[in-house]
Amino acid sequence: MGPLNGFKIIELAGIGPGPFCGMMLADMGAEVIRVERIAAAQATEAPKDVLTRNRRSIAVDLKSPEGVETVLRLVEGADGLIEGFRPGVTERLGLGPDECQARNPRLVYGRMTGWGQEGPMAQAAGHDINYISLAGALHAIGRPGERPVPPLNLVGDFGGGGMLLAYGMVCGLVEVSKSNEGQVIDAAMVDGTAALMAMFYSMSASGAFDTQRGTNLLDGGAHFYDTYETADGEHVSIGSIEPQFYALLMEKAGLDADYFQPQMNKGRWGELKAKLTEVFLTKTQAQWCDIMEGSDVCFAPVLNLIDAADHPHNVARNSYQEVAGVLQQAPAPRFSRTPAGAIQAPRVPGEDSASVLADFGLTATEIAQLTEQGVVSG
Repeated sequence: MGPLNGFKIIELAGIGPGPFCGMMLADMGAEVIRVERIAAAQATEAPKDVLTRNRRSIAVDLKSPEGVETVLRLVEGADGLIEGFRPGVTERLGLGPDECQARNPRLVYGRMTGWGQEGPMAQAAGHDINYISLAGALHAIGRPGERPVPPLNLVGDFGGGGMLLAYGMVCGLVEVSKSNEGQVIDAAMVDGTAALMAMFYSMSASGAFDTQRGTNLLDGGAHFYDTYETADGEHVSIGSIEPQFYALLMEKAGLDADYFQPQMNKGRWGELKAKLTEVFLTKTQAQWCDIMEGSDVCFAPVLNLIDAADHPHNVARNSYQEVAGVLQQAPAPRFSRTPAGAIQAPRVPGEDSASVLADFGLTATEIAQLTEQGVVSG
């Protein structure tokens, strides 16, 4: 099931953006084999890690020559490999691009790092907050006169990282079908975050974006594009940018439309936001939903991740599912002819070692020998 059905991807287990890329590919039907460290096979229960769903798991001792050779055997039958170590780590293991593509010249080798494969900071440790700082994104997020606010780790790790690598892998798989030659994908979170900032570079060039955070159209500076507290301590979001949507906001909220003009006079945004703050505090979130939800105001209640799953729109689209007791998002995007299959819960690390090796051509004798030597576990 899924548009990537038939592709085989080896995932050298890591954290964060690497597994997210593996999840995205596996959700779309690729057979993704997660290669865990041998120590991880000591676990007795499957993790509740949504990022590791929909793939089988093999545990291998990558510090042994036999373990490296085992992974290279898998590489021979794969279309791609993804890894998320610091630059040079897989080369030291004997699983770098040169070694892998020597076994499989058509292999698409995807590399996920924060800073990229080269550059002055390539070998430095970092996390999402650091990568989005260097890319100019974090500086733009927050209220005026206050510190920048980290947007969880959505921008660097996932939007500018794992999603970027998944896109790169699919591009590479498309290209190899024409050239018959594999290549290396250098997916850096600092690059991916910069790509996500494309519109703001455009706005800056046209004079429509100020580097002072919290004063712009889309960063909470505008009174018609922000969140507001309601009478019950909840919040709603408003995005009434276009004039016709702004006019409808005035109507639905019972406001004096003339007083709230001109809409784009930044000098009055603070004053008008104070007025809207007072108005939204007069009703509960549910009451505002009754008035505005589903209209062209561009309105939605601000929901936590549990309540989001229960919203009628998300229920109608089956946007969230519970699998093995874990609430999680459904695969996205959706395909009309090759839809994603049912979500498979994460596996115990190493649980599928024997079946994976057999599927990749190793004999029962070879598998038994590797297991007895502690090269693989499962």
